[in-house]
Amino acid sequence: MSNLFTRIKNTIVSDIHEMIDQKEEKNPIATLNQYLRESEKEVEQISRLMDRQRKLKDQFSDEYDHAIYMRDKRDKQAEIAKKAEELSLFEFATKEKNEYAEQAVKLKESLQKINQSIEQLEEKYRTMQLRLKEMHFKRLELMGKENTIRMNHRMNQLIHEDEQSSNKRIREIERYMDRLEAKVSREYEQLTFDDKIEQLEKNLKAN
Repeated sequence: MSNLFTRIKNTIVSDIHEMIDQKEEKNPIATLNQYLRESEKEVEQISRLMDRQRKLKDQFSDEYDHAIYMRDKRDKQAEIAKKAEELSLFEFATKEKNEYAEQAVKLKESLQKINQSIEQLEEKYRTMQLRLKEMHFKRLELMGKENTIRMNHRMNQLIHEDEQSSNKRIREIERYMDRLEAKVSREYEQLTFDDKIEQLEKNLKAN
């Protein structure tokens, strides 16, 4: 039963691909326009992701700067408490200094990862933009070819129609000339026949 379903699925997928291929063959410009729209959506998505990553980078950068600031501040405060022999203050300042130092390390690692992701997105964004430009140029090229083909096809149709019309007109004129020639020939034969009979009649009377 599973094999039957698999065969049915493969047949449906094959038919769909065949329909898509036929559609692309009949209207390549429309297919290319669809690819362009899809690519433009991908570029927009990448652009939005880059904006989010940059905002996230700014937030992490602010947190990192704050952690460094607090680490250095607590470090100085620990030195002051140590000199004043305030053990509890020294321990609190040292504990927070270490916590901020650890936080700064993690934030720095996160910033590095975000910077890497932004670089990757920017590279992909540039690649997609170049691909879009190439596809736009290709569309213009194909549109030019399509217009040339259509124009040549239409011109060939017009020439063919003109040839057919001209040939038909010529045939009509030829038939008219044939009819006219036949009419003139009959009238000439009738006139010459009458003249010949009249001349014979004169000859008979003279004899």
